[in-house]
Amino acid sequence: MKAHENLRKLNIEYIEQWVPYSILIGIASGACAAIFYGLLSVISQYILGGIGHYYITPTGCEHSLLPVPSVVLPGALADPHTWFLVAIPAIGGLVVGLITYQYAPEAVGEGTDAVVDSYHQQQGRIRSRIPIVKTIASAITIGTGGSAGREGPITQIGAGFGSYLADKLKLDDRGRRMMLVCGAAGGLGSIFRAPFGGALFAISVLYKKDSEFESLVPAFISSIVAYSVFCSVSEWGSLFTTPDYTFTHPTELIFDAVLGILCGLVAIIHIKIFHEMRDVFEKLRIKNYFKPMIGGLLLGLLVLFMQQSCGFGYYIFGGGYGSIQSAIDGELAVGILILLVLAKILATAFTLGSGGSGGVFAPSLAIGGTLGGAFGILANAAFPGIIGEMQATSFVLIGMAAMLSGVANVPIAAIVMVSELTGNYNLLPPLMFASTLAYLVASGWTIYEKQVPARVDSPAHREELTIDVLETAFVRDAMSVEIMPVHPSNSVQTVLNLIYKYGHIGYPVLDDDRLVGIVTFKDAERVPPEDREKMLVREIMTTPPIVTYPDESLEDALRKLVLNDIGRLPVVDRDDQSKIRGILTKYDIIRLHAQLR
Repeated sequence: MKAHENLRKLNIEYIEQWVPYSILIGIASGACAAIFYGLLSVISQYILGGIGHYYITPTGCEHSLLPVPSVVLPGALADPHTWFLVAIPAIGGLVVGLITYQYAPEAVGEGTDAVVDSYHQQQGRIRSRIPIVKTIASAITIGTGGSAGREGPITQIGAGFGSYLADKLKLDDRGRRMMLVCGAAGGLGSIFRAPFGGALFAISVLYKKDSEFESLVPAFISSIVAYSVFCSVSEWGSLFTTPDYTFTHPTELIFDAVLGILCGLVAIIHIKIFHEMRDVFEKLRIKNYFKPMIGGLLLGLLVLFMQQSCGFGYYIFGGGYGSIQSAIDGELAVGILILLVLAKILATAFTLGSGGSGGVFAPSLAIGGTLGGAFGILANAAFPGIIGEMQATSFVLIGMAAMLSGVANVPIAAIVMVSELTGNYNLLPPLMFASTLAYLVASGWTIYEKQVPARVDSPAHREELTIDVLETAFVRDAMSVEIMPVHPSNSVQTVLNLIYKYGHIGYPVLDDDRLVGIVTFKDAERVPPEDREKMLVREIMTTPPIVTYPDESLEDALRKLVLNDIGRLPVVDRDDQSKIRGILTKYDIIRLHAQLR
């Protein structure tokens, strides 16, 4: 009954603390997502649109915040706007480089990895300026055409607010880490309109083969609240519009398996190019703030090449949502889709590898979606009796989930997020099958280098998962059996004489060989000198004494000593606590600890 009451009290305390905190972080994360999305839209509208005359087409429920004039997209070398679009990412890269390297180098590159590193290595701390710098830098990077997504920035922005709030509330490291996860979940769940998947991604992306389940409930609350706040000022609905797909025949799983394996292999290529490009830029002997400019210029030239080659080069700009929606709608030929896969891998490596600020989540979805679209067209051409035209475009969704699963080691979160992003839950079996296979194929690879294998490998859990030698040693191994007792009728001066002679500052009090109390130097010292000869031990001794047992672990015994601020414990029989077996001191524990280690 007592254990049940303690558990109930613990649950109530947990709810009282974390429900308000999660709601607060959710409100802030949703508001931050709305601000970030608005700033990103304005920059994209006036820079890419106003100068380059290219307006990124919103997908699904998203609509342009500003009126879009009727323009003809540039496509020829003679068109001066085309050259503007080559230069814009480079100029944006220079501005971002100057901002980030001057004020917050942590905002450089992929934001999610910085959050993962903060969780494991920095006790969940993120500098308070990071959310502001990341918001501005990422909005400029993506708004000027950089091949990056909103996930990395909003993860770092939301996590940064969680860390800031934890410090203001004076929470410990554990609490700060939970707040960080809540902020990340709120940011993801809101800006992608995927509250369930956002929470799962936030607790899963920290590890390659594990999850932070302790933070699951607060993450859910934060994500739901943030989603509600964001959609209230934006739009309700799904990010992509899809037909009413259905899974009707087990034969389709064969094709899902092939696509899952293919996505796993392409994920490895994507990861390898991404990291190698970053290493190339790190070795360049130029000022760091010039590197994003070079990456932006390479991106612009790649867009120009793709525009000349297939007329769809501008799909490389931003997160790549346009290519996903067009692939779902069946508007792109197989050759164009394959080119977009290769181009998006390079474009993302140029943008983020050079130091641009953004996320790799959306580009990975675009890579998987276009790969799945190309696979679906080929499957329909080769097996029209099995894979119809509508089924062919369903592979876009399957490719998105499988690619995200492969690059980020988050198979469950990938399945849920793609279902929420598209508002389609009818393809769960194919999504599960392909994502699992992609995860297995790409096992050991991850685009988030700061991920650790499991909780046991994280400094965040090292203390709680490490078994100290004191937990496996017992009081009987360290206690002293040489007992020097005093009698209740002894004077206080007798106790002080023993202390001065033998150096022990505490003595068990025995009456007819039965433990009745304990007396220490502090007890005796409090007696006025003129009263020490006539005052007896029974008048100052502590009773009943705090005791330990021979079969109790040294860890538990040490906890008693520390919590009660005492230096020794009488060791007694469990069945008869008046029967003394020995004495255990802090020194005894330290000595044995040194021997065992």
